[in-house]
Amino acid sequence: MTLRMLQLIPGLILYGVADAFMIEAAVGVDPWTVFAQGLSRHTGMGIGLLTNIIGLLVLLLWIPLRQRPGIGTACNILLVGPGIELGLWLLPTPDELWVRVLFFAIGLVLLAVASGIYIGTDLGPGPRDGLMTGIHLRFGAPIWVGRTAVEASVLAIGWILGGDVGVGTLAFALLIGPLCNLTLPFFARGRRATVAADPASAVPRSAG
Repeated sequence: MTLRMLQLIPGLILYGVADAFMIEAAVGVDPWTVFAQGLSRHTGMGIGLLTNIIGLLVLLLWIPLRQRPGIGTACNILLVGPGIELGLWLLPTPDELWVRVLFFAIGLVLLAVASGIYIGTDLGPGPRDGLMTGIHLRFGAPIWVGRTAVEASVLAIGWILGGDVGVGTLAFALLIGPLCNLTLPFFARGRRATVAADPASAVPRSAG
């Protein structure tokens, strides 16, 4: 357990830092971060703090879905947000387009690595991952249907509120699954991951 925790905690913080790279790139972010950005614009609260709050609220939706969180779920809620704030504090805001694209690419790759690290511990899915699984188990809907419906909704709301939707949002949707398929087997080290390395398990911050 100790070794798995030593893998889980850095993985979740790295996930937040990866999110920060993509936020600073300003070419579009994943749906849940679009949602957090939109709320941030209207509340004045930090994106990292809002990521924590959203994760906690999503966790409450597990109750009617009869999902049980693990220690990894709790750590996800607690650590991804501070990781985002740490990354935003450390990283500059680039002006040149090529640097912004580079930032996004770095963030996307780091996020796939971080996903492999924390999902590979098999200590419980992130709150958003568990929501998709819960919808699947409770209503029989395919995971991709639940994920598409939920993320399309938060994306639309976040975009209306002023979140950053762009080509990066599309790139994230297309690439994060294949990238996680490469990283998860490496970090799982023979353990059965509770969430498959596909687009349904990649956020995340995705948030995690």
